[in-house]
Parts: sequence; structure tokens; C-alpha cells
Amino acid sequence: MRQELPFFVYGTLRPGEHNHDLFLRGRTCAEEPARLPGALLYEGPGYPYAVDGDGTVTGELVTAAPGHYRELTAVLDHLEEYVAPADPRNLYERVVRTVRTERGAVVAWVYLAAEHTAAELRARGTPIPGGDWSTTSG
Repeated sequence: MRQELPFFVYGTLRPGEHNHDLFLRGRTCAEEPARLPGALLYEGPGYPYAVDGDGTVTGELVTAAPGHYRELTAVLDHLEEYVAPADPRNLYERVVRTVRTERGAVVAWVYLAAEHTAAELRARGTPIPGGDWSTTSG
């Protein structure tokens, strides 16, 4: 079984956003500001998409509360419409990336746009300047 990694969130799951309390409350034991280098952020229909690219995305690193890792992973996979690696039904892919926090580099799960969506965003999407959705969502 793979190590229980924290999750990097950058959109509606961030503190103060509408999915934070719905999906994270009671399931996390730590949340801290973090940045994802090597990614770009694009506007979506009510939520953003991160894709691999030459930029940095701002978000939070969330750690599952003891005993809640499997539940949190299942809830987030469902929310992000992630079925399985490289499944054509995926809206996002759950991938391992290194994020930066005040305490240093941390390996985490990140939901990036699935390749079919990422290609469309690169061709016709609207990038979010500075990679911080919270500055555009309010």
C-alpha cells in the first residue's frame, strides 16, 4: 500500500471556499499554505484546473486526520471525477507532485486536469494570472 500522502488543494477545497467545509471538515488534522511549482492554473466552470506548465499554483496542503485517509481519498476522488489512472472518464488525474511549504518540500497528491481537458485548456483556456484562484473566485 502506498504511503498516506497529504493532498494539495487549489480551488473550491481551500479554506473559505464552498467545498472546504462540505468535504474536509472532520477529515483533516492539518492544513497549511503551499505552492505547486511546475504548474499553471486555468479558469473553469466554477472551479479551476491545474495543468503541468511553467508557473506556480497557490493552494493549501491538507493532511488526513488519523483513521480518515481512505474516506478522504474516496470523497476527493469522487468530487474531482477521478476514476482510475489514465481512465478516459477522468476529469482530473490524481498524481504525485512535490509542493513547497514554509517547512520545506513535501510530496503530495495533486488533482491535475486530465490530458484531454489539459490539451483543450492549453489551446483555448484562460490562464489565472499568478496561479491563485482565491484572487479571482470572490
